Amino acid sequence: MTDALTPRPQAADTLARPFSVRGLTTRNRIAMAPMTRKFSPNGVPGQDVADYYTRRADSDVGLIITEGTYVGHESAGTSDQVPRFHGADALAGWANVVDSVHRAGGVIIPQLWHVGVTREEGAPPVLEAEPVGPSGVSLSGEPKGRAMTAKDLDDVIGAFADGAAAAERLGFDGVELHGAHGYLIDQFLWAGSNRRTDAYGGDLVSRTRFAAEIVAAVRAVVSDSFPLFLRLSQWKMGSYDAKLARTPAELDALLTPLAEAGVDVFHASTRRYWLPEFEDSDLNFAGWVKKLSSRPTLTVGSVGLDGEFLGAFQGNDSAVTPIDRLLERMERDEFDMVAVGRALIADPEWAAKVLGGRGGDVTPFRAEMLKTLR
Repeated sequence: MTDALTPRPQAADTLARPFSVRGLTTRNRIAMAPMTRKFSPNGVPGQDVADYYTRRADSDVGLIITEGTYVGHESAGTSDQVPRFHGADALAGWANVVDSVHRAGGVIIPQLWHVGVTREEGAPPVLEAEPVGPSGVSLSGEPKGRAMTAKDLDDVIGAFADGAAAAERLGFDGVELHGAHGYLIDQFLWAGSNRRTDAYGGDLVSRTRFAAEIVAAVRAVVSDSFPLFLRLSQWKMGSYDAKLARTPAELDALLTPLAEAGVDVFHASTRRYWLPEFEDSDLNFAGWVKKLSSRPTLTVGSVGLDGEFLGAFQGNDSAVTPIDRLLERMERDEFDMVAVGRALIADPEWAAKVLGGRGGDVTPFRAEMLKTLR
């Protein structure tokens, strides 16, 4: 007999199915969500970072998505402890990560990131670089940084493309672009921070142009077998009720140019995966994105835990909870994969335990776990 935290065997089989897109095949439907960890001094991932990801690969995680990594633009980052994805030293560190994960039988993609106007003034790695964004305003519309020029746009698009090309060269199995949570790509999508009057601003479709050009630039420099993931969210840091799209029709308008530009998989980020995205439907955000775009999707948000992730940064622990609702949604193909975050920080063996019917043995998440890399 299984306990309340152990999924029924036939449902666990739903997670155990392989997933394929372009040249990437995962051994199951469990992904490790990207989570900023700040354990890479001077932006260089060391052996401890390689070991951190390898432990999860060695314990049956189907796809590892790395923490956000800064692209090669002077204003991309805000901490010199977060890894970058440019420079010989950082790329050598990532090559070691890839080799280690592959030796464990894992599949891994990096998440490429530019923080935009959320960058703090004077933050490393380039002290004199000021924050940049669509219009020189924060998510709430307050003055912050400066508006990007045409050259800035070209430089950042090129930086994402360079990062993707480097990822394939190093042996990664695909790449994800961070277009969520109020960072640069999302700042262009969000009307509150995009006040531009040129071709990159205006209505929702026009606001997708920057993201679509990044996607197209990446698609142009990688091979046909190299899949491109894009992470999207409705909510922003500090604006948790934000909506890029308030109706399915608006969401369709947002997704269409991105899919046409070359997105293979959408990573639809929500704070609680079980909540419906729109009225009169039980579909969550990932479910709607899949339905409208006809692209595979990942869902994410408090998987296996009773508290959402923002509480962790306020010192809140989370208890282990059943994943029956998740499995029911996967069984009806609402989405294709599930990205697991804090539960995999708490227990590197989470995937192996859940797939093996040992959900009752999962280690609960404690906020203090964020202070170490294990």
